[in-house]
Amino acid sequence: MSEVAEVSRPARKLTTLADLTPSQIEAIRKIPAEKDAVVVPFGATRPSNIFTGQERFDQEQEKIFRRYPVPVTVSALLQPGSIVANDSYGFPMLVSRKRDGTIKAFVNACQHKGSKILEDCAVHKQDRVTCPYHAWTYGIDGRLIGVSRSESFEGLDKSKRGLVELEAREWGGIVYVQLNRDIPADWSKLSDQVAEDFTALGLPDAHVYGRKTFDLKANWKVVLEPFLEGYHVQRLHAASIGDRFQDAPNIVDMFGTNIRQVSGRIGYVPEMLDEDPAANVHKLVTHAYTTFPNCVVITSQYYTSVMLLVPRAPDRTIVEYFMLTPEAATTPKAEEVFARSYELILNVFGGEDFRAAEISQQGLSAGVPEEAIYCGLETNIVRYYEAIEALL
Repeated sequence: MSEVAEVSRPARKLTTLADLTPSQIEAIRKIPAEKDAVVVPFGATRPSNIFTGQERFDQEQEKIFRRYPVPVTVSALLQPGSIVANDSYGFPMLVSRKRDGTIKAFVNACQHKGSKILEDCAVHKQDRVTCPYHAWTYGIDGRLIGVSRSESFEGLDKSKRGLVELEAREWGGIVYVQLNRDIPADWSKLSDQVAEDFTALGLPDAHVYGRKTFDLKANWKVVLEPFLEGYHVQRLHAASIGDRFQDAPNIVDMFGTNIRQVSGRIGYVPEMLDEDPAANVHKLVTHAYTTFPNCVVITSQYYTSVMLLVPRAPDRTIVEYFMLTPEAATTPKAEEVFARSYELILNVFGGEDFRAAEISQQGLSAGVPEEAIYCGLETNIVRYYEAIEALL
C-alpha cells in the first residue's frame, strides 16, 4: 500500500531506477507481470494472547524495546541547531542536532529537580533550552551553561550537571536511541543494506511536509500487520486506493529482522522499467519496509511515509507519522498536491488501517478468534513474527 494521489509531477527531485541500490534493483527486476503473479497457499496461526496479554507485552518491552535501540524520529526533522522533545515511548527524551550536524539524545530532565525542560513536541530552532521551573539553561549539546542565582549554591560544579546523554545514531534517515542506560546499545539488528536503501530513496535529505501523532486502542502488532500484507488492500481500501494495487504477493527480502517488500502497481509488466530510464520508479513500483523493531517505511510516487509504531500497553499504540517529500513545495501547484496527498493519506491510514486495527483489537480482547490465521498473501507477517519471537 502506498500511492494515495495520482497527480502531475510536483517537485524537481525524483527517484529513477538507476538511483537505487544494486540490491533494490535486483529485487525490482524479479517482480513478475501482474498476470503472471502466483499466490501460493499458506497456513500459519498465532494465539490471540500475543495481542492481548500483559505477559507478552512485558516480555517484548524487556527483550526488545528496552534491550535494543528504538526509532524515535526522522533525521529530516532536525536541522543543525535545533532540538525536539519526544515522549512517545513513555520516556522523556530530547533529541538535538548540533551546528556541526551531530545528533544527540538526552533524558528530558533538568539536573536540578528533574523537571522536563521542553514540554511540547515542536521543533525548536535554538542553541539552548531553559528549564521552566528554576531557569537552569542547557546547550543543545547537553552542557549546563547557566544557573540562576548560582551564588546561592555551595560547591556546584556545572560541568558535572549536564543533561544525561543517551546513545543515539542516525540510520538511513531514522534516528535511533537506546532507552536503557544500564546496558550498551546493540546496533546489530539494524541492517546496513536497509540503511543504504533508505539513503538511495532520499530519506536522510528529505523534507518533512507533515507529522501527526495517533493514539490507538490496539496492540502494536495489530497496527503493524496491514503494512506487511497485501490481502487487505483491495478490500479495506475499496473506496479509496484499492484499485491501484495488485492483489498479488510481493518480492520479499529479509535482512536479519528487517523486511523489504517490493511490488508492481496495477497493470505492471517488467518491460515498463526500461521504457524511460529517467522516469520516476515510484510510478511503477512500491517499496514497503518493516525495520526493527517497529518502523514502517512506504514509498509513494512523490513522497514517502514513515511510521513509528510505539507500544504503550497491550491494547494501546502511539503512531508517529511523517510524510516526507523530496523537497519543500516550490510552487503553488506543488503545495496543492502535497496538501491534498497529506489529507488523503491521513484518512487512508487513520480512517481505514488504524480503524481496522482498533475494531480487530476489540474482538481479540474478547477472546475471538482464539488464534489468528494467515494466508498466502500474509506470509510476511509470519516471517516478521518468527524474527521477533527468536529474541523473546
